[in-house]
Amino acid sequence: MLYTELEQPAKGDRVVVGMSGGVDSTLTLKLLKERGCEVTGVTMSLWKGDLELPSDGRVLHDSCYGPGEEEDIAQCREFCASLGVPYYVIDVKEDYQREVLDYFKAEYRAGRTPNPCVRCNRFIKFGALLSGLQKLGLEYDYFCTGHYAKVVRGSEPVGSLYGITGAPHADEKPVQVALSSDAGKDQSYFLCRIPSDVLEKVRFPLSSYTKQQVFAMARERNLSAASREESQDFIPEEFKDQLFSDKPSVPGDFIDLDGHVLGKHRGIEHYTVGQRRGLGVSAAYPLYVASIDVEHNTVVLAKDSDLFCSALIADDMVWPASFDPQTAFDAQVKIRLASPPVLAHIEPYVPQEGEVFTGKPYLVMFEQPQRAVAPGQSVVFYRDGVTVAGGIISKRIENRR
Repeated sequence: MLYTELEQPAKGDRVVVGMSGGVDSTLTLKLLKERGCEVTGVTMSLWKGDLELPSDGRVLHDSCYGPGEEEDIAQCREFCASLGVPYYVIDVKEDYQREVLDYFKAEYRAGRTPNPCVRCNRFIKFGALLSGLQKLGLEYDYFCTGHYAKVVRGSEPVGSLYGITGAPHADEKPVQVALSSDAGKDQSYFLCRIPSDVLEKVRFPLSSYTKQQVFAMARERNLSAASREESQDFIPEEFKDQLFSDKPSVPGDFIDLDGHVLGKHRGIEHYTVGQRRGLGVSAAYPLYVASIDVEHNTVVLAKDSDLFCSALIADDMVWPASFDPQTAFDAQVKIRLASPPVLAHIEPYVPQEGEVFTGKPYLVMFEQPQRAVAPGQSVVFYRDGVTVAGGIISKRIENRR
């Protein structure tokens, strides 16, 4: 199938730009203004101020959720004012608490590794924020952000990818997310759960640029944002213990693959599959978190070579146009942002007795074993560089082949 990137906003189009204060969103707004678009800047207000700052004077790194929000908003407001661009702040604190922070804590306490950025994009940035614009009566032709990705439409109905016609939604040609021109900065993985109907009015003006080009263009325009450091995480590490302080941690055992006790952990919410640092267990060889057993409150440690698996089961799937093919197919698969796509065979999975899934699960069998597959993380399927589905890893499967 051939895919065509959708047109970017043109002169006279009404465009709302989601701003963070960083170089990407700042340059996005500037470029659209130069193009002659009727631009409006908006920023989400997330920070509730409910976590205490370090008392030792440490400077926190820039994050999506943190005390630096007030400064970010001030800079965005000043920048928009300098261009004569309207600017609004949309309060989404309660939505963010419920959909991201509470989700984050619940997943870790369930022994899973959540992906808050994927969750935030679906329910906050391309959800609650857009609802806030509607409440303000702000009409627009396009909503733009500084993400590195493309929005495309296929030349054929989505069902043709699987040889299916006539089924519900199979004959639609939905908007899909594709890889950006800068493979090293591509963010299509984070956008995998945004519904096709929302994507219809979404555009990413930086889709054809590399990060180096973006910085160069920002410096040419003397944008102060070009000197800012990029956000490192959704929340500073210094706040994570506070975030989990609403309930006492329950210590338990570190064990090896044979069940031998290796030491004590401080609560399963502090660990994730693949983790090496902060374990506090001595051994003749490096140890990593291999799995987390919530029922027995144990964290299983193993060698790096023991972290590989040949398959996983994914559920809670999101499909373009909501078309679930319920058939087998091959695709490139990403199991985390930093992992390169790998070839896999994907087919519907029939739950066994006692297994419970969200929606219809799929079995993903890798051509080559993958390291540190973490339940709770997002898994994204690509065909021809275009996302064809996004799901959540439910479980890893050993020795499938």
